[in-house]
Amino acid sequence: MKKFKLLIASTFLLFSFIQLKEEIGLASYYSSHFEGRRTASGEVFTQKKLTAAHKTLPFGTVVKVTNLKNDSIVIVKINDRLSKRSGHSIDLTLTAAKQLNFVRNGSTKVKIQPTN
Repeated sequence: MKKFKLLIASTFLLFSFIQLKEEIGLASYYSSHFEGRRTASGEVFTQKKLTAAHKTLPFGTVVKVTNLKNDSIVIVKINDRLSKRSGHSIDLTLTAAKQLNFVRNGSTKVKIQPTN
């Protein structure tokens, strides 16, 4: 039983460590085609919220996204999944993309840092 508890505790610590990792990658933003549809977490998608899709971060994780081209920052909540095959690290709502000032370009290089 002690080995089982130790295994659970070490797995939790490992997961926590992995979850806190900083990531550099490409960000894009959702098409308005998804407006009103359900996300992978079950929430209804709206471009007005500060939410995002990520490949692996747990739903509800709050991340700070920094545009590396202009140093603008936005805080978003992960509520959707990106395809494992996606070339992007994160997809943001239009509202979040506007705060990062990359709507005209369509995508940008970002740093993603979990805050919780």
